[in-house]
Amino acid sequence: MSAPEPSRGRGRPRDPRTDTAILRAALDLFIAGGVEGTSIEQIAQRAGVGKPTIYRRWSSKEELLASAIETIRDQFPEPPAADTTNLSVAEVIRLVLPAAARTLAEDRFRALVARIFGTSTSHPALMETYWQHYVLPRRRATWTLLERAERDGVLPAGTDYDVLIDMLVGAVLYRAIQPVPLTTAEAHRYLETVYRQAGLLPPHHT
Repeated sequence: MSAPEPSRGRGRPRDPRTDTAILRAALDLFIAGGVEGTSIEQIAQRAGVGKPTIYRRWSSKEELLASAIETIRDQFPEPPAADTTNLSVAEVIRLVLPAAARTLAEDRFRALVARIFGTSTSHPALMETYWQHYVLPRRRATWTLLERAERDGVLPAGTDYDVLIDMLVGAVLYRAIQPVPLTTAEAHRYLETVYRQAGLLPPHHT
């Protein structure tokens, strides 16, 4: 299930800058106040548009918020693509750790995770959107890395990738929602330890 496409209005072509402003305003307000603390009127005011402009694009607040959540792919992007063919599994992990640590330490990301998980039962479409557009792409990338780790002998044969990914992600999310935030340096050390405990990094390295 993916988020519904914004409804198209008739007349002049839509200005993508207006769409961007609306989506950013919606995400900002959702992070600050959740679904119940966000209204179309607030979004319109923050984006500098009229409510009819929003309703020409999205039929409901929930539909708009689902579209806004899709944009987190741009706000919390993957690390820059690089050719990792000749790198070891440990080298690939160390390559992506800095960007992952910055994200984990960012207040905005921590607040977003808390909001989305808090609405998982009351507004499941929002969790579905987050899952499809943020979680699954990263899960597929991790799966590929684990296949490589098993092939290279870093992980034992028969490793259950689903369970190991759940353990890795669960550790990160549990740390993200704790009340005391991490600095980027602390987040880097924490993630490094998580990967080491999972057997993907050697016990000691220089």
